[in-house]
Amino acid sequence: MRFLITGTAGFIGFHLARRLISEGHFVSGVDGMTQYYDVTLKQARHRILERSNAFRPHIVMLEDMPAMERIVAEDQPEVIIHLAAQAGVRYSLENPRAYIDANLVGTFNVMELARAQKVQHFLLASTSSVYGANTVMPFHERERTDHPLTLYAATKKATEDMAHSYAHLWKIPTTAFRFFTVYGPWGRPDMALFKFVRATLAGEAIEVYGHGRMQRDFTYIDDLVESITRLIATPPAEGAPVGPMDSLSPAAPYRVVNIGGGQPVGLLDYVDAVESCLGLPVRRTYLDMQKGDVPATFASPELLEKLTGYKPTTPVQEGVRAFVAWYREYYRN
Repeated sequence: MRFLITGTAGFIGFHLARRLISEGHFVSGVDGMTQYYDVTLKQARHRILERSNAFRPHIVMLEDMPAMERIVAEDQPEVIIHLAAQAGVRYSLENPRAYIDANLVGTFNVMELARAQKVQHFLLASTSSVYGANTVMPFHERERTDHPLTLYAATKKATEDMAHSYAHLWKIPTTAFRFFTVYGPWGRPDMALFKFVRATLAGEAIEVYGHGRMQRDFTYIDDLVESITRLIATPPAEGAPVGPMDSLSPAAPYRVVNIGGGQPVGLLDYVDAVESCLGLPVRRTYLDMQKGDVPATFASPELLEKLTGYKPTTPVQEGVRAFVAWYREYYRN
């Protein structure tokens, strides 16, 4: 099968592209190589993918529609997986325009390509942040998500709504998946685990927000990729819900799916896992919760499991150990 994946130099896109290539598929990878974090890390990911003739890289911004049209015309994807976005809750407070350009304009362009190409399945990444001020947990896909707490969350919610309208108007089978705190080897330097490991190895204290009283439904990268891979083969069909938990739209071949294991872990337990895996004491500076943060995330994996027979199960200790091993090897530390 022929795939177009946006964000293949990113953390999740890299892992997903590598998995699909290993299964014999062709992947056309699009990435803008933006300066949000260390570009050399992105380039290193792409170099690994480029070892295969089944991967074709395109260094292009999603906002460049003529270039994107040429890519689709050349590579003829049957499925589009849209992962590229301006990520990060906190960065949205510093540079909000980046989120409008990448997440809204970029996603519109990708949806236009999916419409013109008449793809078999359009999949796009969303985030647990869309649950915003919701306090009833675990989070179920059928709950309303009308109270985002950051512009990042608002743009991701907007892309869900945009995708629903295209699914309705053009009958494009569409799945939006909401990620829950993904971590693992080749992760982003702005993510907590990366910061914790880097600071501890440098002998510096880590910053623990919310005084450590936060919980997250941590999702290991291999579990996430397995979930996405299975969802690719499950395009929504209008009027065919799989049960009362299904978020399938009554007006379009469109559904939203949580990708999380439904096992939230305390932030201090996560820090303890870092300490254990590094074999070093982690010095901690406790701070108030940052603007836009939420005290807890907790996914219901019921729909994911119903659709795919699978849900994330990797224990945090195991996932952190894998990240630490990668970090030490990559940075020779």
